Amino acid sequence: MKNEVTVIGGGLAGSEIALQLAGRGIGVRLVEMRPAEPTPVHRTSYLAELVCSNSLKSENPETASGLLKMELRRLKCRLLGIAEKARVPAGHALAVDREEFARLVTVAVDSESRISMERSTQNDLSMAGCSVVATGPLTSPSLSDSIRKHFSREHLYFYDAISISVHADSVDTDIAFKASRYGKGGADYWNLPFSKEEY
Repeated sequence: MKNEVTVIGGGLAGSEIALQLAGRGIGVRLVEMRPAEPTPVHRTSYLAELVCSNSLKSENPETASGLLKMELRRLKCRLLGIAEKARVPAGHALAVDREEFARLVTVAVDSESRISMERSTQNDLSMAGCSVVATGPLTSPSLSDSIRKHFSREHLYFYDAISISVHADSVDTDIAFKASRYGKGGADYWNLPFSKEEY
């Protein structure tokens, strides 16, 4: 086995990196702080748990996200293959059952003999050898502070869109109706007609 690479963070990026490296014969030490150090938004200890939305956006190749997915499939992106197994109807978007997707990613990582999982918090950037920091917006305060000091920056920024998720059984089906999103795809989305004040 080739030299080990440390990957900090078991989200989408960290899980994909670990699987890609292991698939190329490189040993991986994957460090994930959950569940030892929980976050305000994660509900499980699974890797690659989506917390904002279950949508991985459009698959239409005429959109940036659709084109990116085409490119990632050609590069044999492991998480896209897993997403197909956990897919739920969502028109032209690739949406997944969030818990099933995260469970399947965790199973894939756990079954890879070249990946050793470490459930602990990486507090700083003092890592031996080649390392990848893939911790995203929910980085632990100590590691975030270490990254900030390393780059001599007062603030670090993460840009993301906000998408709310609700349980289907909480939707009032007397007023809601099924339709496509933006007039594209099938009637896979619940639509709720609100006035500006109601919203």
